[in-house]
Amino acid sequence: MKKDIHPNYHVIKVLMTDGTEFETRSTWGKEGDTLRLQIDPKTHPAWTGVHRLMDSGGQLGKFKSRFSGLTLKS
Repeated sequence: MKKDIHPNYHVIKVLMTDGTEFETRSTWGKEGDTLRLQIDPKTHPAWTGVHRLMDSGGQLGKFKSRFSGLTLKS
């Protein structure tokens, strides 16, 4: 293998949204840096199953009104 072509692989801390943290190895940052997550499996709707409808009158409302009469014929 060629020398000096791979990034530095070191230990960092990952801080979850609820305050828990763990150590892992990564190429991100420097040795001992802390990666603070804004979204993680404990808060993201894809993992929690809690979905909220944020835009009920804007783009989503336009879509519903435009395609409300669309039916499939068999």
